[in-house]
Amino acid sequence: MGDRLRAVDLARAAGISTQQVRNYVETGLLPPVERTDSGYRVFTNVHADALTAARALAAGHGWPTAGAVMRAVHGDDLETALAVLDASHAELHRERGELAEVLGVLDTLVTLDTPAADRGGLRIGEVADAIGVRTPVLRLWEARGLLRPTRERSTGYRTYSASEARLARIVALLRRGEHPFSAIAPVLAALRTGGSPERVRAELAGRERELLRRSLTRLRGSAALDAYLERLGKTVR
Repeated sequence: MGDRLRAVDLARAAGISTQQVRNYVETGLLPPVERTDSGYRVFTNVHADALTAARALAAGHGWPTAGAVMRAVHGDDLETALAVLDASHAELHRERGELAEVLGVLDTLVTLDTPAADRGGLRIGEVADAIGVRTPVLRLWEARGLLRPTRERSTGYRTYSASEARLARIVALLRRGEHPFSAIAPVLAALRTGGSPERVRAELAGRERELLRRSLTRLRGSAALDAYLERLGKTVR
């Protein structure tokens, strides 16, 4: 292709419609275009590079982030573009940290000796004494959705089944190990549905692979943006 391109040329190369190319210009994903005397849009190889960068960014970061980055670049606001990109990478880092915390909970569970209570129908004070916490702590865990005691009809007192008392013991031990509630909750949810720590770990392995895929895709998007910035001469050395 020569330096002067048509919308149809960009569309064909990217596998999109010419209307999408026009939309990308209007929304700032592509830089402004000049027009001929007869009103036709004139695209260049810079637009082709911008389209490549935008689509690579969208594949890794999503279209909202890609749009914010490209609009900032075309508005000569490199600082904002990089800040948006950094925030997207930070979000992935946060997800990776949360996953590591849950895996840490599973590692701890493997070593815990948490026998079920001898009987069901334990009141809150009995469970608190058995696991070594105060009753307000159990109420807090209930409010956070970690525990699900039932209520006696006649008195309204909280009662804990044998399995619920065991989960309370697990929470107590995990909290003593300073595991966050955000990591404990998904493990308890899996245990409630009949899962085992090994089964939860297998499910999380799939999430680990997905995070790796997303990380690599975002890396490719950042590389495409870097190449586009080089083309525009907007890099900082």
